Amino acid sequence: MADDGIRVNGLTKVYKTVRAVDGLSFEARPGRVTGFLGPNGAGKTTTLRMLLNLVRPTAGTATIGGQRYADLSDPIRQVGAILEASGAHRGRSGRNHLRMLCDAAGLPISRADDVLALVGLTPAAGRKFKGYSLGMRQRLGIAAALLGDPEVLILDEPANGLDPEGIRWMRDLLKSLADQGRTVLVSSHLLSEMEILADDVVIIAAGKLVRQGPVSEVIDSAGGAQMLVRTPKPEALIAELGATVKVTESADGALHVVGADGPAIGAAAMRVGAEIHELTVERPDLENVFLQLTAGKADIR
Repeated sequence: MADDGIRVNGLTKVYKTVRAVDGLSFEARPGRVTGFLGPNGAGKTTTLRMLLNLVRPTAGTATIGGQRYADLSDPIRQVGAILEASGAHRGRSGRNHLRMLCDAAGLPISRADDVLALVGLTPAAGRKFKGYSLGMRQRLGIAAALLGDPEVLILDEPANGLDPEGIRWMRDLLKSLADQGRTVLVSSHLLSEMEILADDVVIIAAGKLVRQGPVSEVIDSAGGAQMLVRTPKPEALIAELGATVKVTESADGALHVVGADGPAIGAAAMRVGAEIHELTVERPDLENVFLQLTAGKADIR
């Protein structure tokens, strides 16, 4: 498979009168981690299921390496996916679960131990699945997705159930896989983690694309940094800064200043004798941008 990544073009899914996905277009490129973000009910899982040929689109296309998933010649070696915590027979060990998958896919049985080591489950490889925690089940699911050493990974909430150490492990693993030239598409609600992990983000709401691009560009699109100022003489400082500087005052008395940097604010404060108790830069982050872009669009039914 010539890997030109994941391409979604005009993808639409209608369930009776509900448009779960509405003309969605985006791409996830090789060598990069793409975060797929949206509030509850945005259509993320439906999109991923259409991408993996588990749901038939009403309109549009979703391709992997230029082909529909259904047309891939050897999907387990081309695409690895996890849409929920791994399911397995409760009485079967993690190792035997993966060996069974290897046997069904025509992969060497030894591959099971390779991926168990990769996801840090070797110590628990002989334990029965019923004794696995949610985090361990997530790791087992990722191990299964990696069995065929695929070029493309599609993961829906892979960090669910992981503790902080596990989340950091997940981040390092996915970054290393992208660094090898693989395409990694990750859906997640952990926005602070996605800001660290992802190279690009695709944000959707109500089934439609809201914003896409490199993380830094999406964050910058919400506006540049502003200054947070605390002073016992806010009125005097505001007047001295002048009408060209935008100042808003929060309930706790802090001033949020746009249009003046730290030195300019400090100079203005000196001129009017206003002590500065705090002067810090407030930079937008992915969580704030996400909430701005998707405000009022979460499905709470």
